[in-house]
Amino acid sequence: MTIRNRKKFGFNALSFAVSMALAGTLASSAASAADDKDKLEDVEKIAVVGSRATPRSIGDSTVPIDIISGDDIRKSGNSDMLEILKGAVPSLNVHSNPISDAASLVRPANLRGLSADSTLILLNGKRRHRSSVIAFLGGGINDGAHGPDISVIPSIALKQVEVLRDGAAAQYGSDAIAGVMNFVLKDNAEGGSLEVKTGEYYEGDGATTEVSGNIGMPLTEDGFVNLSFQYKNADPTSRSVQRPDAQAFADAGLDVANPAQIWGSPEIKDDITLFANLGLDLDDHSEAYLFGNYSERDVKGGFYYRNPHNRPGVYSNDDGATLLVGDLTPGPVGQVNDGLGLGDGIDCPVINITSADVTQQQDYIDNVQNNPNCFAFNEMNGLAGGFTPNFGGNIVDTSLVAGTKGEFQMDFLEGILYDFSGSYGSNESSYKIVNTLNASMGPDSPRDFNPGKYIQTEWNFNADFVKFVDWGLADDVSIATGLEWHDETFEVVAGDEASFKVGPLFSQGFGIGSNGFPGFQPSAAGEYTRKNKAIYLDTSMPILDSLVAEFAVRYEDYDSFGSTVNYKLAANWNIIDELAVRGSFNTGFRAPTVGQANVSNVQTNLSGGVLVDSALLPPTNPISAQLGGTELTPEESKSFTFGTVYTQGDFFLTVDYYNIKVDDRISQSEKIELTDADKATLKAAGVPNVDGLSQVSFFTNDFDTTTQGVDIVANYSAELFAGDSTFALAYNWNKTEVDRYTDITGDFKVSRLENDLPNHRATFTWGQSWDQFNLFTRVNYFGEYQGVHVDYDATINTGEAAVTVDMELSYFINDSFSVALGAQNLFDQDATEIDFTPAGAAECGGCTNNQWGGIYYETSPFGFNGGYYYLKGTYTF
Repeated sequence: MTIRNRKKFGFNALSFAVSMALAGTLASSAASAADDKDKLEDVEKIAVVGSRATPRSIGDSTVPIDIISGDDIRKSGNSDMLEILKGAVPSLNVHSNPISDAASLVRPANLRGLSADSTLILLNGKRRHRSSVIAFLGGGINDGAHGPDISVIPSIALKQVEVLRDGAAAQYGSDAIAGVMNFVLKDNAEGGSLEVKTGEYYEGDGATTEVSGNIGMPLTEDGFVNLSFQYKNADPTSRSVQRPDAQAFADAGLDVANPAQIWGSPEIKDDITLFANLGLDLDDHSEAYLFGNYSERDVKGGFYYRNPHNRPGVYSNDDGATLLVGDLTPGPVGQVNDGLGLGDGIDCPVINITSADVTQQQDYIDNVQNNPNCFAFNEMNGLAGGFTPNFGGNIVDTSLVAGTKGEFQMDFLEGILYDFSGSYGSNESSYKIVNTLNASMGPDSPRDFNPGKYIQTEWNFNADFVKFVDWGLADDVSIATGLEWHDETFEVVAGDEASFKVGPLFSQGFGIGSNGFPGFQPSAAGEYTRKNKAIYLDTSMPILDSLVAEFAVRYEDYDSFGSTVNYKLAANWNIIDELAVRGSFNTGFRAPTVGQANVSNVQTNLSGGVLVDSALLPPTNPISAQLGGTELTPEESKSFTFGTVYTQGDFFLTVDYYNIKVDDRISQSEKIELTDADKATLKAAGVPNVDGLSQVSFFTNDFDTTTQGVDIVANYSAELFAGDSTFALAYNWNKTEVDRYTDITGDFKVSRLENDLPNHRATFTWGQSWDQFNLFTRVNYFGEYQGVHVDYDATINTGEAAVTVDMELSYFINDSFSVALGAQNLFDQDATEIDFTPAGAAECGGCTNNQWGGIYYETSPFGFNGGYYYLKGTYTF
């Protein structure tokens, strides 16, 4: 078996040969170059998703699949893989996430309106490990989502991306309720490319520089080594205005940054990614493969501004009526008061805040500024005008997959194809928060903290087998079976002591831990592990030349909650040569992740427009249990699709309806206020630090949803305008309804689940190629959506429908060098501006929309940064 033909053993998952090549897919038919057309018959297009049946064309598949070629992926000016895919798959939504804790580090994405961890991610057909980041502030639909980090995959490393828009838990196990994305790495044994790209937003910020490369080399005469790298830096953006309260302090003469609080994309520094893909023919009947990656980046973004008059736990505990003043009276042995009555009885006076700047009040000057025994943070250097923490982290992602596949040669196993593989994946997020403080430590508090780490580690071992048998049908029947063993560990590493320390001023009302993101305490640190094993059976039966039926069933057993059985039925019937109908029915599940079941965290969020500290606790924690928390169980789903495929010459059309019902969905609960009675009960049970908590949330199986929609994909290619033209139109209608929920979820969460994403999305793409020029144009339509700001129900408004245009013009200087000039959101379409009247608007000069400094609704489906232009140079060899 030569390495060129190795894909005939595409049984590591379903292999579909795409005979229609670019014309049969959403994006790959949208912008091919002229030389691509000449090479079509030499380009291998294999979709490793669906079922493990004999290869067939996309038009004959039983389920909807999109294939996006590597060339088309690189026609986007964006360097974020999620943004690239969003422009190609209308049922995929990705939000920009300003001020959203860990979700700023690893952004979640939503396929078919479901949460980010309802889509299974594969790399070369193998399950991809999760990120260590859990989206604690995930914008409603992604609250608590815990999925893989897609952004580490560089476009230059990819041969193609395959998107299965159908449930596939019966074939792949957990997380495939919405569908599957498979990222296929390049496997060339020669040639390569080097690419340099730079760009920035029309506003003059967010400058991005990216250098990437790919090279294919032979591995002896029977193999290949394909290596890729990407290095990039991206400056932050700001779509902000000065907050009214911050402006008032600036007008009073205090040193306050403008803007004091930034709404924008985070800064990304030293983002380096290395990918390797290796294959080697062992003999004529078998081969070995090895692929993996190392990726690392630093991310930093802004947090909420801390008002120097009313920030709870730091400056005031009664919404700015009085200043929070700590008594530092030395105890009898010269110790600082530790809250246990060691002082000598001197009490600090109450300072009523009666002016625009409390530090100019005479009672403050006399009793705080000039009294060494009385302390307020307003007197510390740089804190008189408040402060704004910066939150970020270092993300390290590594993976390695090794295996062998081929055909058994022993007599009793003859004709059986096999694939044995093992994989390791790890994602580590080390958090950092700067320009903040641990208020309970008073003047001894540091300003920068390392709150700790999350580490996600996964091991997978798979054995897959396929046998083709003659049952007297139109073609051989494929029978596939396999075993999987999976080990998943979520580790919490404690932060530095100052980030969680209970300082001496805690008993006087000052907050605990690094403000904004307290560190992980040693009591919360540890490793949490779960193992599961599975066996599956998958068959594909070509009953007639025009009728293919498929069946799959999978048994999965978890050591935490038990076992589950899921199945899938699918068929495709060619009524006539040009027209086929297809459909499927699936049952599925999504297991709660180890992180969701065990993670603890304290975060700063807005509650009713006021900043408060909220604790996320495991659902089995005594506090959670008292408020209704129970041990997590799997989500369960039932879904069906029904569609048609029409082909006429160079015209290709698919229309698919889908309906996905998910019961017992896992998400983060509403923030529940702790009453005095709750605290008393918890103290009696021995729970520590209860007085430091105001709100609690936990993960819960609390609601059911039904999501339905329609996908329409149309493609056409022709020789037009003295060149080669390809056109693609893709449309998605999607609607989610919450069928059941309780107060733990709440009405506002339901509204976000049902309305935040637009019901209508569409793209129209035109690719035009001439001898030396290529023109790529994509028009994107985004329907109305629910505009929400700062996760606050009072901010809800309707986000306007909008159209954006992406365009790239490439010039081929010669066979080796090309340059491209392009723009995303070419006409600088703005997101809908925030428009609501906050409480106290009269006091801020009649402000109507900028109480927290934001300009645009963060739920905008096309982002809020505006137009972006770029220049790209490519050397191909």
